[in-house]
Amino acid sequence: MAASTPLPETVASEVEFPPNDLALQPSGKTNTANLTQPARVRLEVPETVGSRMMWGYLLTFIALHLMLLLAFVPALFSWTGLLLVPLGLYLFDWVGIGLCYHRTLTHAGLVMPKWFEHTCAVLGVCTLMDSPARWVAIHRKHHQHSDEQPDPHSPLVSFMWGHFGWLIRRDDESNAAGFYHQYAPDILRDPFYLKLERNVMWAWIYVAHAIAFFLVGFVVGWVGNGLQEGLRFGASLFVWGVVVRTLFTWHVTWAVNSVAHMWGYRNYQTRDNSRNSWLVALFTGGEGWHNNHHAHPVSAAHGHRWWEFDPTYWTICFLSWVGLAKEVKTYHTGRVRTADPN
Repeated sequence: MAASTPLPETVASEVEFPPNDLALQPSGKTNTANLTQPARVRLEVPETVGSRMMWGYLLTFIALHLMLLLAFVPALFSWTGLLLVPLGLYLFDWVGIGLCYHRTLTHAGLVMPKWFEHTCAVLGVCTLMDSPARWVAIHRKHHQHSDEQPDPHSPLVSFMWGHFGWLIRRDDESNAAGFYHQYAPDILRDPFYLKLERNVMWAWIYVAHAIAFFLVGFVVGWVGNGLQEGLRFGASLFVWGVVVRTLFTWHVTWAVNSVAHMWGYRNYQTRDNSRNSWLVALFTGGEGWHNNHHAHPVSAAHGHRWWEFDPTYWTICFLSWVGLAKEVKTYHTGRVRTADPN
């Protein structure tokens, strides 16, 4: 299936890619002081965005932020619950979103066995940041039109638009079936990802994992100290391991779209306003080296200088060592184009 519009420099089946996001100085040794800073021209929202709201997204956004108040209830605090926040950040966001959704599915920076790829994708679903196919399609469109009006989430419209406003206003294009076929045909050819789209299966997986957190805490507390402690500990794991962790992963990941397109330094002179932000990189496992990523989008390594820490890439290196990742591409290896691994 050929797309009607070329995709950006990201691996996706039988499509020819224009060099939109290639760095003008791709050596990795650019003198950042000499780079021309792109003009920050205020943009209008994409023409395909109307006045209709995405009520499902908006109500979920409001509900989870209201439930955050439960984290201030002393009885619902537990050290176990608190520990689940950084552990969940790594597992669900760094591995599920950064490694799987982004570096594997969107850009094919590595290839994993299908069973393991699907497992990692389910971890990404547990962040409630959309299905794999929709996430990939939107991100590929972002690369194709980065910081131009069609960009789904450029902060040049406004900071809040780039951070989360784009999620709650309906974009008629991205909600049409043709959008998936144009930007994520390789993803939907996999029956597993197609099944996640049907009847919003991906959202029900998130609900199931949230219930599982409560049930595990309930059983542990009940066995140890009775029914009341079971309810308290189950609620604690739900509040901290699900609600707090989900909201934290949302905002640090959304900061890649907002903060990392406004503030930071640039290693490469790309056509967009992408920036490298150490603070965003710290909380997203290396995703904050965003200028590096826009310069070399296929690269599985986002940190290009020795001090640009990239824990997600370190995880990929470990997976490669144990045989769970292959064909790992980095910016050092140049432009490598790989066929659909199916």
